[in-house]
Amino acid sequence: MATDQDFADYVAEQVALGDRLSRKRMFGEYAFYVDGKVVGFACDNSFFLKLSAAGEAFAPALPRKPPYPGAKDYLVADELLDDSERLQRLILETAALMPMPRPRKPAAASKSGK
Repeated sequence: MATDQDFADYVAEQVALGDRLSRKRMFGEYAFYVDGKVVGFACDNSFFLKLSAAGEAFAPALPRKPPYPGAKDYLVADELLDDSERLQRLILETAALMPMPRPRKPAAASKSGK
């Protein structure tokens, strides 16, 4: 089941980070980024955060499960969606622990020279 646009909008509204938070639709679901770093996913209308020391310290009781088949476990942060302040703090602390994404390699020039 794909995530509704309304759910993704609600998550973004609750996180309340303005331009620091971005999202990208992927295969009917959404990836959420803070300052260019992937911090979580909206899948099947649930919000999943990457596991990190921040999550262990700040929200150790959150359930864990994979956001999609074959994925590693993530924190299921649905219960924090009504607590914008806690959710924002957890997301910012998680983002601070994530590495910057690797720069993309430039597209190779075509062999035909066109």
